[in-house]
Amino acid sequence: MSQEYIDIFEQNRELVEKPCAALLNDARSKAYARFKAAGFPGIKEEDWLHSNVSKQFAANYGMNLGRVNVKADRQSIFTCDVPDLKTRQAFIINDTFSNGSNGKELPSGVVLASLNETASKNPALLASYYNALAANGDSIAQFNTMFAQDGLLLYIPKNTAVEETIQIITLLQANVEMLSNRRLLIILEENSSASLLVCDHSSMAKQTLSTQVTEIFIGRGANLHLYELEETSHSNTRLSHLFVRQQADSNFIHSNITLTGGFTRNRIEVTLEEGGAAADISGLVIGDKNQHTDNRTLVDHKSGNCTSNELYKYILDEQSTGVFAGKMLIRPDAQHTLSQQTNRNLCLTSDAHMYAQPQLEIYADDVKCSHGSTVGQLDENALFYMQQRGIPAAEARHLLMHAFAGEVIENIKIDALRDRLHMLVEKRLRGELNHCKGCALCK
Repeated sequence: MSQEYIDIFEQNRELVEKPCAALLNDARSKAYARFKAAGFPGIKEEDWLHSNVSKQFAANYGMNLGRVNVKADRQSIFTCDVPDLKTRQAFIINDTFSNGSNGKELPSGVVLASLNETASKNPALLASYYNALAANGDSIAQFNTMFAQDGLLLYIPKNTAVEETIQIITLLQANVEMLSNRRLLIILEENSSASLLVCDHSSMAKQTLSTQVTEIFIGRGANLHLYELEETSHSNTRLSHLFVRQQADSNFIHSNITLTGGFTRNRIEVTLEEGGAAADISGLVIGDKNQHTDNRTLVDHKSGNCTSNELYKYILDEQSTGVFAGKMLIRPDAQHTLSQQTNRNLCLTSDAHMYAQPQLEIYADDVKCSHGSTVGQLDENALFYMQQRGIPAAEARHLLMHAFAGEVIENIKIDALRDRLHMLVEKRLRGELNHCKGCALCK
């Protein structure tokens, strides 16, 4: 399977590189060499033991290497129905940036634009950032770099606060089975701040696959809140790799919520480079049917006096599968580290499967660290207690599941989004919601 994509790249290399900036093509050449040597990961590799990604690439996908313009009336196919959520929108249709029109004007110096276009016009702005973190990623990250032709750039200069939430909507749209490779590059310079909401949607009943590589640089004293919401379809494969590098006294809050999907694998790597940095990472998965969701995290404490907190929860129904592997790495220079990792999982049927692997590596002696994971079913005593007080069994189950999920949702700092997600999760648990009500793509 790897050789098929190597052949596609070699036979179409000129087509792939022609519309792209030199910066993207330079990184492409190195990624091609790495992918050619490694190929797709196999299930014999520990990180991929429960996620056979090679199988996901077996479909006869179309790839828009010629950059054919996909016409889309964005406002007619996507309308966010979160009440009182005022956002500045931008779109990535398949793997091409498309600017939104609503929302306030961005502060002076802020760039929200096509990654490829900016790399062509102002390569000096991106030269030290693009692929700087992903270059050492796994072979899926190399595959993405090898084929990626566009994506989104968000650049915020120092001492700049973007008050309005920036909403990035990724849409998959084509009339054939489609494979897209998109990039996001997010740069916050010193003492800047922003809040991002990334919504992942698919308009297709056909098989789709997207690889996504996001590189985030958070400067000294900067603050970034990033919320990712996946509501695609059971025929969609999402392979996402998120890299974050934090400098001194920076703050990163991230929540990744998977409400609907097919085969999902999210890899998150956060590096706390300098003292005083803090990261708060959380995730929620609600799985049913044959949905497969694999979340893997690495929080690398390279410097002292940093804090990290991690919370992931899964609710698995029917024949769904969940995988969680979280690693906290405390390096020798990371004295006075405070780190906590928690993973809690519910399997509602005997056919649901959860694979959990919390990991903690400590090479410093003056730290406070903890980690733990549980897999179980709903508390029968709590169910009995609620039924004794007149609550029907089905309603009691829903209340307990919603309360279980609520801890993750409460980490979201955008009030309107948090309230809406409480409702979406409740509907999802009751089987009333398969997709976002406001997205005509998903109906």
